[in-house]
Amino acid sequence: MRPREIVVDNFACGGGASTGIEAALGRPVDIAINHNAKALAVHLANHPRTLHLREDIRDLDPRHVGAGRPVGLGWFSPDCTYHSRARGGKPFRDQNRARRVRGLAWTAVRWAKERRPRVIMLENVEEFADWGPLDETGQPDPARRGMTFRRWHRQLENLGYRVDMRKLRACDYGAPTSRRRLFVIARCDGEEIVFPAASYGPWEGCAPYRTAAECIDWSLPCPSIFERERPLVEATLNRIARGIMRYVIENPQPFIVPLTHPTVTAHGGHGALVAAFMARHYGGHENDGHPVTWPLSTVTTQDHHHLVTTHIVKFKGTSRDGQPVDEPLHTVQASGLHYGEVRAFLMKYYGTEQDPRLGRPLGTITTKDRFGLVTVHGEPYAIVDIGMRMLTPRELARATSLPDDYILDPIYEGKRLSKTDQVWMIGNAVPPAVAEALVRANMVDQALKAAA
Repeated sequence: MRPREIVVDNFACGGGASTGIEAALGRPVDIAINHNAKALAVHLANHPRTLHLREDIRDLDPRHVGAGRPVGLGWFSPDCTYHSRARGGKPFRDQNRARRVRGLAWTAVRWAKERRPRVIMLENVEEFADWGPLDETGQPDPARRGMTFRRWHRQLENLGYRVDMRKLRACDYGAPTSRRRLFVIARCDGEEIVFPAASYGPWEGCAPYRTAAECIDWSLPCPSIFERERPLVEATLNRIARGIMRYVIENPQPFIVPLTHPTVTAHGGHGALVAAFMARHYGGHENDGHPVTWPLSTVTTQDHHHLVTTHIVKFKGTSRDGQPVDEPLHTVQASGLHYGEVRAFLMKYYGTEQDPRLGRPLGTITTKDRFGLVTVHGEPYAIVDIGMRMLTPRELARATSLPDDYILDPIYEGKRLSKTDQVWMIGNAVPPAVAEALVRANMVDQALKAAA
């Protein structure tokens, strides 16, 4: 940053972009703007040295922000709701609201006119480039697709900015999510616009992708899908069945929780089944001191009798079979908890006659062979139960590359922020890893090069 320059995070939400910007610059973001009080509560809890302005960005005069200091970086992440294909082509109920929200990106042009940030960065869904007028039904007019975006782009250029854009995936920069977004960079200082090369992925010199498995807390219980008070809907059961077939039964190398992991917790109906196999004897003593008929809350993976494999099910969207956990998590959405973790609990399979020490209940279940056989490292295992739970806000935050000490549930109006609100914040957050890479390439690295 140059002398007296400030950084302004518009549409700051919970602070994903600010976290990445601060990691790159080594200094706090100066000003964060958002109309949502809950969003600013999360931002304030994690960025206490930032000035927080609760304002509608459309009503805020940029000339009154920052006491006249020059703006080095203006970050913009306008609402993507009415651009995103995630809506599935549904008609806009409130056409006026749709037009207003789709037009939020014009605030970047206003800031360019009034405050002339040296660098402008804007993030949105890929469909933002298709921004155009609405037809008489309130839907985007396909005949004029991209017309408004091109006009927006030209206005920045007419104000003396060089403008470039790229579609970037967060997993290519170290986030365990494959979230793909359009990033637009505009600058008026004569410096080059840089889109950094991927640092993670299958390419030479890159680190391996970070995966969904890294985000999951394996110690959390995963209740049986067969003992729910309200049965799962057929579509969800179909997704789970296809995922089990694809990622467990038909997979020659199913994902197994690493044996180096200290614990795997199993509560609920499958707890007793897991406990039965875990009640092995070492030197004449049971390893946990519990009868085999008791549920076991914590199961070690190191005795090799109980293995756990898993896949991720997406409850809304286009995912048919879920996804394996050894890949980056798909995009986290702001509109709800759409990801569930599914575990297939595997027991060593001995044929129709199980080891009598396991007890009658376990023998009865495994001899039904109700879920199928899985071969793990050349040995047969039977699936005796399937558990499922929703991913927690903390796990989703990890996928977005927010640090584990990031405060997701600050006190707001006397109580902790709800899980629904936390997920909304996370889904709206820019993955810090991408923001950091862009700011570092365009501001820090160039400054170091100029200094040298």
